[in-house]
Amino acid sequence: MTLKDTTPILRIFDEVKALEFYIYFLGFKIDWKHRFEEGLPVYMQVSKDNCIIHLSEHHGDCSPGAALRIGTDSLDSFQKELSGKEYKYSRPGIQDMP
Repeated sequence: MTLKDTTPILRIFDEVKALEFYIYFLGFKIDWKHRFEEGLPVYMQVSKDNCIIHLSEHHGDCSPGAALRIGTDSLDSFQKELSGKEYKYSRPGIQDMP
């Protein structure tokens, strides 16, 4: 048996705010969205490069407050790009860790 990629599922509470963060701030793209019908919660996939994340508005999906660790080969330039966007909910910095 060989394990494959992991796809985290994160709980969202407001689709507009989630898109503002993942798409416009972090630079992900929407791969697909699903709703059983208009007005019901959304379940979607967003991606950036090789990173895929599922986002769900469904009650009971996932736990709020989860954390992800995503590797990159150019953290400094990504941090500068994000800081230049002046997103009011996040001013990312870099901390050296052991």
